[in-house]
Amino acid sequence: MMRVTTNSISDTLIYQIDRVSANEQKLENEATTGLAVQNPSDNPGAMRSILDLEAESSAVTQYQANITQLQQQATTASSAMQSLQSIISQASTIATEADGTTNQSDLNNYATQVSQLIQEAAQAMNTQFEGNYLFSGTLNSTPPYVVNQNSSGQVTSVAYQGNTSVPSIEVAAGTTLSVLPVGANTTGSGPGGLVTDSRTGADLFNHLISLQNDLLAGNASTINGADLSNLQNDSDNVTQQIATNGALQQRMTAEANIAQTQVASLSQLTSSQADSDLASVMTQLTQTQTAYQAAVQATVGFQDLQMSILNFLD
Repeated sequence: MMRVTTNSISDTLIYQIDRVSANEQKLENEATTGLAVQNPSDNPGAMRSILDLEAESSAVTQYQANITQLQQQATTASSAMQSLQSIISQASTIATEADGTTNQSDLNNYATQVSQLIQEAAQAMNTQFEGNYLFSGTLNSTPPYVVNQNSSGQVTSVAYQGNTSVPSIEVAAGTTLSVLPVGANTTGSGPGGLVTDSRTGADLFNHLISLQNDLLAGNASTINGADLSNLQNDSDNVTQQIATNGALQQRMTAEANIAQTQVASLSQLTSSQADSDLASVMTQLTQTQTAYQAAVQATVGFQDLQMSILNFLD
């Protein structure tokens, strides 16, 4: 018959106490933090899922920040476009009023007004957002337009310094968007040019310079003919860009709503993996505390029995 030593029984009781104590500590941590999984050893499979969900949630949060940035860019760009449309309207009114009955002095005053409108249009096109120029393409550290004037204050040229590539930002996995046109595009393809685009006949700055010069020269027929027609092309082009901007803002709103839904869903999934069932934890904790007390009492009882046997043997 196998003999069980008193040391073996004592070691087993101590082991049981340590095991129950460790489980009690774990349950107390769960009850305090509300988290069922705090370390990889708690549940390796669940921890892997939690880390994956947190990584995905972090990516979606970044998409939300990108979408917000694009929305702000689009709003700022829209304001600049509205300014351009107002400038074109003012120039068209001048061209309409400058008919064959207008004296040269008034035409010269109109020319001065057009020169100012060119400056205003260049200022609108040099709009910045967070230190970057919106309409320079990917050369957004460079102001897109530089205005050159003669000694009399008339504008002689307006030079475009940007390129025809637009910066884009990721708004969802594998989806990048840009909300900005470039200032000028004469290549016949790619992003639309806001003030100059060979596909639409838009060339706002040169058309305004031509109007200015025709007013100074008193060319009423050209002013009322070609200049007005050219300004209409410019207006149509800017109107199209405003419409595109509006559609992109709607797209950004939709993307923001999708991202918000994803964040909420991922948060719920993470909680289902990580959060404790508090009622169940409290029940287990009560049971564990009872088991711990029983184990301690058993150990004390065994130690008392040992002492009694030793005293008897003595």
